[in-house]
Amino acid sequence: MASLLPRIAAVLCLSGAPLWAEDIGDAERGATLFAQQCKACHQIGEGAVNRVGPQLNGIFGRKASSLEGFNYSRPMARMGADGLVWTLETLDAYIENPKALVSGTRMNYRGMKDPQARAALMAFLRDWSDRPQDIPESEPTALKTDPDLSAATLSIQGDPEYGEYLASECQTCHQTDGSDQGIPSITSWPAEDFVVAMHAYKQKLRPHPVMQMMASRLNDEEIAALAAYFATLEE
Repeated sequence: MASLLPRIAAVLCLSGAPLWAEDIGDAERGATLFAQQCKACHQIGEGAVNRVGPQLNGIFGRKASSLEGFNYSRPMARMGADGLVWTLETLDAYIENPKALVSGTRMNYRGMKDPQARAALMAFLRDWSDRPQDIPESEPTALKTDPDLSAATLSIQGDPEYGEYLASECQTCHQTDGSDQGIPSITSWPAEDFVVAMHAYKQKLRPHPVMQMMASRLNDEEIAALAAYFATLEE
């Protein structure tokens, strides 16, 4: 099934040794980063098995929460049902800030902010994937990562009263008491997490088409106001 997410065009040699541009990422450095920051929870390579986190062989092109035999968290399972596929774009965003794509993710990792480090890690992950076509082989190679949010956008102080006014549409699906009836709770969310998530929908990093539509209707001040309102609610 075609991914709902934007795809990055690439021309690859799929037989023999894959092409790999130096500016895409240093796989050797990526192996070191994996050993330092990922290995405690994930395995990759020959004989890899699921541990605290799923094994990562064949990660590129894999639908989120689709690996047989691993017990995924409910938030990750929802994102898989929404159509999240691990591509260059989405995997880079997840490594940089897991909550940018999957609110409530079980992955206890603060994220990797250095884009060159992320590129190196993905170059290493690519070595163990048979569907790496989401990684371009030449310029332009700019990575689309966490939602493009300026410091000014993140610093907007939302008006909770205005957010309450705007929230009626949200509350047709999300329960204000924090209960989860098949739709994730957004009550008591940290305001910054809410803002990041909404901009991820707005920029179509998160795949849910209804949420993409809803977020596209909101400007930065309205998103900040909603974030401020839901942060004040108690479960």
